[in-house]
Amino acid sequence: MQEEVQMILDICRERMEHAISHLDKELVHIRAGKASPRMLDSVMVDYYGSMVPIVQVSNISTPDARTIAVQPWEKTMIRPIEKAIINSNLGFNPDNNGEAIRINVPAPTEQRRKDMVKTVNKEGEIAKVSLRIARKESNDNLKKLLKDGLSEDLEKDAEEVVQEMINDFSKKIDKMLDDKNHEILTI
Repeated sequence: MQEEVQMILDICRERMEHAISHLDKELVHIRAGKASPRMLDSVMVDYYGSMVPIVQVSNISTPDARTIAVQPWEKTMIRPIEKAIINSNLGFNPDNNGEAIRINVPAPTEQRRKDMVKTVNKEGEIAKVSLRIARKESNDNLKKLLKDGLSEDLEKDAEEVVQEMINDFSKKIDKMLDDKNHEILTI
């Protein structure tokens, strides 16, 4: 029984960690006006007939807070990279100088920043719902084990561990949201 309880706790922790990593990926795509190479993570480039992530065909850097520089490893890849950035629906307008691609990340308007804060908070709530679902499923599985002969003390202890996990992960989510909102609202 102890192994089954530990397995339930491990699965719960894994699902909560997945919620955090998913939130992290979603927050990266919310532009705060500050350039980041991770903004291009979702861009896929046609590399001789295969779709590959942009980081596999170029070096991406941020020379300053408002600019992303994309340096292709092959000069022939400049046009396909530029096309991929335009078609990515990220709202970027790449500038191709024949050697590299520069992307200016404009500062968002006040209304746009308020909208981004709402989006960030919505993503955070989705992550917290995922935590609550993981807790509910874990507690349901613990109740099934209780019916199958698990002692009430072990079941209560395991439920407390699950609650401690959700508290810790909720604090992580709150910190991620605070950091992102601060980044968005800082001009």
